[in-house]
Amino acid sequence: MAAITAAMVKELREMTGAGMMDCKKALNECDGNMDAAVDFLKKSGAAKMEKKASRIAAEGIARVAVEGNVAVVAEVNSETDFVAKNETFQEFVQLVADNALASGLNGGKNGEDIEALLEMNGLKDVLIEKTATIGEKLSVRRFEKVEGECVASYLHAGGKIGVIVAADGAADVKEALTNVAMQIAAMNPQYISREDISQ
Repeated sequence: MAAITAAMVKELREMTGAGMMDCKKALNECDGNMDAAVDFLKKSGAAKMEKKASRIAAEGIARVAVEGNVAVVAEVNSETDFVAKNETFQEFVQLVADNALASGLNGGKNGEDIEALLEMNGLKDVLIEKTATIGEKLSVRRFEKVEGECVASYLHAGGKIGVIVAADGAADVKEALTNVAMQIAAMNPQYISREDISQ
């Protein structure tokens, strides 16, 4: 049996982001083999994610990704608002938004679109890894995409509310669109035209 050193634990921790004790256990189980320990931690993370599946993830944040005339807002939930303030979690939410922008999917709460998104670029593996590292159930709840001649976005309260707006018009309407996005965040309108309102 190989001797497990603190340097090995530190190296594995830096590679995976897993907890110190989890890294030590993985190295012990894999007789000091670093690659096998990484795989062990991935399987362990998947098992942890499965255990947490029944928990409720009602907190979280939204992040926006914009490229040219397309914008996406994505929401990822966690169990506590404490995690939503975590930089690792915020980076993951931005990664989800960036992938959603590149995906060609339209989003919504459509489970098929969310599953398809998670299958892209190993996003599901990243979700498993982040669940294991952070220690809470994380859930990609929804994403929306808009497209127009001009797009604008607004994030309020650190991402508690995310708004994207698209309009036909020259780029000089961007400031007006950003103001519209801010009003939407403040007022949470249910309709955008008279025709949408029931009699």
